[in-house]
Amino acid sequence: MNSEIKKIILTNNLDGYILPKNDNYFTEYSITNKLKTITNFSGSAGFAIFLKNRKYLFVDGRYTIQAEKESGNKFQICEIPYVWPKNVLKTKIKIGFDPNLFTRETLNKYFGDNYNLIPLNLKFKNKNKSLKIFPFFSLSSDVAGKSINNKINELIRIMLKRKIDYIYISAGENICWLLNIRGKDLPHSPIANCKMVLTNKKEIYFFSKKKKIQKIKLSLKKLKIFFLEENDIFKCLNDLKSGNFCIDSKTCSVFEESLINYKFKITEREDPIYNLKSLKNKTEIKNMINVHIKDGVALTKFLYWIKNNKINNLTEKNIEKKLENFRKTNESYLYPSFNTIAGSGPNGAVIHYRSDRFSNRKLRYNELLLLDSGGQYRWGTTDVTRTICFSNVSKEIKNIFTRVLKGHIAVALSNINKQKNGHNIDKIARKSLNSAGLDYRHGTGHGVGAFLNVHEGPQGISKNNYVKLKEGMILSNEPGFYKKNYFGIRIENLVFVKRIKSKLIFENLTMAPIDVDLINFKMLNKDETKYLFKYHFDVYKNISPFLNKKEKKWLADLI
Repeated sequence: MNSEIKKIILTNNLDGYILPKNDNYFTEYSITNKLKTITNFSGSAGFAIFLKNRKYLFVDGRYTIQAEKESGNKFQICEIPYVWPKNVLKTKIKIGFDPNLFTRETLNKYFGDNYNLIPLNLKFKNKNKSLKIFPFFSLSSDVAGKSINNKINELIRIMLKRKIDYIYISAGENICWLLNIRGKDLPHSPIANCKMVLTNKKEIYFFSKKKKIQKIKLSLKKLKIFFLEENDIFKCLNDLKSGNFCIDSKTCSVFEESLINYKFKITEREDPIYNLKSLKNKTEIKNMINVHIKDGVALTKFLYWIKNNKINNLTEKNIEKKLENFRKTNESYLYPSFNTIAGSGPNGAVIHYRSDRFSNRKLRYNELLLLDSGGQYRWGTTDVTRTICFSNVSKEIKNIFTRVLKGHIAVALSNINKQKNGHNIDKIARKSLNSAGLDYRHGTGHGVGAFLNVHEGPQGISKNNYVKLKEGMILSNEPGFYKKNYFGIRIENLVFVKRIKSKLIFENLTMAPIDVDLINFKMLNKDETKYLFKYHFDVYKNISPFLNKKEKKWLADLI
């Protein structure tokens, strides 16, 4: 057991200690990741429980194979949502936790009421003390599509209607949206790590490192805003009159909630900004369309290159760098929106695979390559997956790929007025695979931000997502199939919900060809064949002006 964890358990007379992946800002991607340091697990979601004689690592279905490979020799791997701590631990044992790193909602989900949870304010040794501080920056209304004042007024109206005096906004992504600011505190998202209190009188108390705010002061000067140090929430709350508070159950820590609860009444636990932010305005959609054409050019050039060159000496790492170089040729490109997944052969079966010096494989002609990647551009976010072959594949693989494609097309052609939510659409995405006794262990789609997080809610396409889909929402469409130790298949486009008169439909944002060498066209019906033709025609129409003659001809031949 890690010496720091062992010392915590013994010093505090505990039976165990729980360590999450997140930091105190509860972001998906953070620079500091104590969970990876101690467990070697590098996935974007998970937590570990250390007992005196046993260690558990809890991950969801995307990461079970990865967790086994990275941590299975020292940890018992438990798959959420089928196994929770309360299913494997004896009741009434004493579990220590850092109240800055957990929400009440999370603890209730993990443990219920049968455990003695001991809050401990601890500070682990931080090896990243010299991290560079990047200042926050502002987006103009022309880029954001809506002014700060309009957004705040919209939020205030909700507060007044619900009789909320104060809202504690603890999700940096929501503050970024509300104040039209961005930052560089995370490796893959332009998120500003900050928190704030908004009063129904339109006063703002903004918590962050003071060194980060110099550039945004000018754009926020018309607001009644007070800039405080990031840990000054207690001082702020002390100065406020009593009243009703709204907090965010997803990102308001146990510690912060206890401070608020001491003096105020918490009447709401859902930040309204999640819903407001999910409905992209016309400018945001226009920006996303533009960056997806730029991203599509890079990916299409890459696909032409890899399908028409020898792959003998290429490795997964080579592929990551090559695709990144194609994206870098566009001046609007900033950095990846997540770690690129370049899974060759059996590595493609690891749903959220990330190559390292141990796993990095050479590509082989008789194996598939699953390539999931994305970029942050000015002013949009992309996420796209293509599965690629380099030789004739078996009938089994072709048929499975085609079933995944049928699910992908079924989502793209959804009648949203009828299906209404992601729960219902998820069913039709799996229908063709399920009819052959096949399935995949992840959701069919997640919400996506506009120059924000590549994963955002509340919208999604999954078995448990009942959020009503509305005009302006952006989601991924990514069914797949994974055969352990053999191959992985996934086809992913980003789509947005578009209104045509009274009808809601999905419109593709992603503009990149699908590998037709993997399709069994006999399995496609007329509507599916028509869709594929139209999609590749749209890709050609949008992408071809930026391609050379050989690339154009190759793309035209796919139609």
